[in-house]
Amino acid sequence: MLTVTKIPNHVAIKIALELKKLLVDNSLLDVSQSDLEANLFKLMEKRGYGEDYINRYKMMTRFHHQRVPLVILVCGTACTGKSTIATQLAQRLNLPNVLQTDMVYELLRTSTDAPLTSVPVWARDFNSPEELITEFCRECRVVRKGLAGDLKKAMKDGKPIIIEGIHLDPSIYLMDEEKREDNSRLEKTVPDSENPGSSVERKTEHQSRNGLTENRISPTKEDGYFVKSKECTLEEGVSESHETSTHDSAHSQEKNPKDESDGHKDLGQPKNNTAKKDKPAAEPIVVPIVLKMSDFDHKALLEEWIATRAFRDNCLPQDHRKLINNLKLIQDYLCSFESQGLTIVDISANSFPQTLDWLHSYLLQCIERGLLAACNQGGN
Repeated sequence: MLTVTKIPNHVAIKIALELKKLLVDNSLLDVSQSDLEANLFKLMEKRGYGEDYINRYKMMTRFHHQRVPLVILVCGTACTGKSTIATQLAQRLNLPNVLQTDMVYELLRTSTDAPLTSVPVWARDFNSPEELITEFCRECRVVRKGLAGDLKKAMKDGKPIIIEGIHLDPSIYLMDEEKREDNSRLEKTVPDSENPGSSVERKTEHQSRNGLTENRISPTKEDGYFVKSKECTLEEGVSESHETSTHDSAHSQEKNPKDESDGHKDLGQPKNNTAKKDKPAAEPIVVPIVLKMSDFDHKALLEEWIATRAFRDNCLPQDHRKLINNLKLIQDYLCSFESQGLTIVDISANSFPQTLDWLHSYLLQCIERGLLAACNQGGN
């Protein structure tokens, strides 16, 4: 919890050990949460981590107690640092659940009737860029259904989750997809639903209602951020979809139940379950991020990566230029959502630590805004 507030890891360890020693020396073996935090805050201030850090600690404690659902999407093509960014953010923010779309893709491809092939979409031949993007979007929707179990559990339990991988289409916005499918089923009974352009119009109206604003960032910027609050409520996200998935929260089942609140579990939780059901469901905080790298650096990394993978995977064609071009088309498609307010993060080896720090602060701001919205919703 101390590293979440942006206290450096080595300092956080020292503060935690000092707190432990203080409690043991004073025989405070049974201490309340408020007393524990009071002693902790004194130690934080003693080391120069004052009001800002204490407020962040309190904010994250409320976030875990109130179980506001949080979904962080780390999008991008190969070799843009998705896995590294997701892992580092999970460690910094104390978020135990990280899902990889590559694993979901392979699981669906080998164990279900889902129309997925062993050859990745960027390694196939297409007649046009539009055909490539259409197939990419189709595969993203298949993977989205494979993530249904994990996302439902995250919504129901209020557990934060990070999803990273190439098969993340920002237009789906994950949490809206099931609702959109259910709406399409209901609209089949409406006469004007026969109009083939109606779904496109509804999608455009939905995007305009969100009031998305453009937000291009670099590691040096500290202003502005994008949080996508979903129209669907917690109940809708859990109960509206009745589809089952073969990938039913495989990762979540392996986790210790004690991890659910990251050490801040409400002792009265079992007694208040019935009361919690009566409360209005908190809207999930969904933070989509697209990682991008300069063309020169990205091409160099891709060539090395493709050469390594081609040696292991005989299904890849020898024309590496075509593979790189296909990946470039997918990257351009992902970045095209910048005009709708999606955050594009420029990744560079020279400024990677600064980028990670910026993302840490950015996500804390997103959580704070989402928590405020949840509090306002509860108050209303």
